Amino acid sequence: MSREYKVGVLGASGAVGREVLNCLEDRVFPFSEVRALASERSAGSKLEFNGGEITVQKVGPDSFKDLDLAIFSAGASVSREYGPIAAKSGCPVIDNSSCWRQDERVPLVVPEVNSRVLAQHRGIIANPNCSTIQMLVALKPIYDAVGIKRIVVSTYQAVSGTGQKAIEELADQTRQIFNCQDVTRKVYPHRIAFNCLPHIDSFTDNGYTKEEMKMVNETKKIFGDENIKVSATCVRVPVFYGHSEAIWIETARHIEVGAARELMTRAPGILVVDNPEANQYPMAVDAAGRDEVFVGRIRADISCDNGLTMWVVADNLRKGAATNAVEIAELLIRDPELLKTSWEW
Repeated sequence: MSREYKVGVLGASGAVGREVLNCLEDRVFPFSEVRALASERSAGSKLEFNGGEITVQKVGPDSFKDLDLAIFSAGASVSREYGPIAAKSGCPVIDNSSCWRQDERVPLVVPEVNSRVLAQHRGIIANPNCSTIQMLVALKPIYDAVGIKRIVVSTYQAVSGTGQKAIEELADQTRQIFNCQDVTRKVYPHRIAFNCLPHIDSFTDNGYTKEEMKMVNETKKIFGDENIKVSATCVRVPVFYGHSEAIWIETARHIEVGAARELMTRAPGILVVDNPEANQYPMAVDAAGRDEVFVGRIRADISCDNGLTMWVVADNLRKGAATNAVEIAELLIRDPELLKTSWEW
């Protein structure tokens, strides 16, 4: 009989945490126990899982001692506190927050792109930003084949990337507008219903937002390429689930559109939907609830000899967060060397 594992999910009651539970069930992860952990505010609540219910437990220093691995979907401050505690107790952590992504001790992993760096982990593994994950899954086969010198990307990001309260705000504002009521704002600085906000996270001194700089810095770390140039504009749009991206790249060597399309068609994790004549191209409504990265509108850029442009869509809660984390967990359990007894922090 194959081994089964005790898995903890910290932040289980949040939007990403609930999706982690769905992924563990959907992908038939070999668990003997799944322990839902959260703050005191959510402790005692019930979550649907595996045909029944599990009770959310309050997280504490002793929550990880008998677990084989944990997936964190809480905020950066929670991950900063409990990540080292879990690692020291012998429970490797896959963290969805921004806390550890640029830490030199922590691998930043997209399984289809750089799974080899998992061997370097010291008990904490970082899950990249949702918008970075889908972009690099799409670009990896081209990067490997001909190299990429520069990436310019504009994102169109769903409100679920902000969390459950943002989902509710978009729904509430839509109803308020249809009922000719005043629109209430709590999550975003401006109305999100029937609007687009070129503002995700706070602005930095260089005029880019933190979300945009995440795409810049995470791309360099995941590809292991400090020379690649990246510029991003991240926009919040009135969509519930699914991030869309318009991506322009300049390759180091020329590649024909057909060859690029074929590379992406054969690559793991990608579903090419690219028949514009039949109005077939990736859309957020089609990606919702799916684990694949959808790629279409692949074409030569008419302003640059080695330029390609494409349209990339993925479910930000699935592949952009929960699925990527569970895929990392699947890689960990395949190699006993990656599940050690404890790590020093």
